[in-house]
Amino acid sequence: MKKAAIYGASGYTGLELIRILLNHSNVELTAVTSRRFDGLTVAEVFPALSGLTSLKYQNATPQKIASVCDVIFLALPHGVSMDIAPHFVGAGKKVIDLSADYRLRDVKEYESWYVPHKSSSLLSEAVYGLPELYRKQIKKSVLVANPGCYPTSIILGLAPALKDKFLEVSSIIANSASGASGAGREPQIGSLFCEVENGFKAYKVGKHRHTPEIEQELRILAGKKFNITFTPHLLPVKRGILSTIYATLGENISLERLHEAYCSFYAEEKFVRICPLGEYPNISSVCGSNYCDIGVCIDKRTNRAIIVVAVDNLIKGAAGQAVQNMNIMYGFDEDAGLCNVPLYP
Repeated sequence: MKKAAIYGASGYTGLELIRILLNHSNVELTAVTSRRFDGLTVAEVFPALSGLTSLKYQNATPQKIASVCDVIFLALPHGVSMDIAPHFVGAGKKVIDLSADYRLRDVKEYESWYVPHKSSSLLSEAVYGLPELYRKQIKKSVLVANPGCYPTSIILGLAPALKDKFLEVSSIIANSASGASGAGREPQIGSLFCEVENGFKAYKVGKHRHTPEIEQELRILAGKKFNITFTPHLLPVKRGILSTIYATLGENISLERLHEAYCSFYAEEKFVRICPLGEYPNISSVCGSNYCDIGVCIDKRTNRAIIVVAVDNLIKGAAGQAVQNMNIMYGFDEDAGLCNVPLYP
């Protein structure tokens, strides 16, 4: 039995981590932290967990939390994890960071999109935590950089086609739409009910901070440097991401060949489901689960592939993938704690 703790556990991602870990047969959740809710029980902050745990939030130092855990999940804002992670790595703990602080391999690239990096020496130790691409490296790692939610959907959506060199990479366009929980639990005008309900809008057009993370991983898959066009949108729903990706195909790529490439690439993957030809994902079919659903199409008039991907931004896009990474690091069954059937309707 491994002991786990969550540093920064009062947001939606922290809630999902608590919920998953409480039902994990190989893990005991020993500590959760929050400055704002210090001394309150988890159930007081999240009544949905009433009767399921007696844990109280602590405003505790990394050193104190390290003394009661084997693995730590950092559910902290970008730019904050870099102050905390070195303490846990130095204490010999396994670290799964859900911020962007260790996702980008190039420190200058990180600093151009975020803030000056305070622990860049750890970047060489960090493994990008997308199990479908980096399972072997994750298994040996002590620091996993859990991917962003948009990047998870887009990278998984493009990986087979890029591996088989089916696409003209300079033509890639990704339009992604996320539920309001992607903005986090902190009150913001743009994510208030009256601002979101009955609306649908693009935001951070041409400048979303997930762009370099997406491009980094797509370039590795394609073996060449290129840029993509990525535009995020806000859906008037609580959770879920639907990414629709467009790219010009090379010559003589049939729909059957494209579909077979996806089926083959993900044949052994528990959490990636390829839709039958002519069917496409719906966020309602992955909500509350760690699944990623992918559907493919070819527009013969334009010779473009159209790839549609659905994930739950809080599960496969965050907490579920983090637990999947932990399972790999410890050699647990990869789906331990993650066998939830999607919530439908």
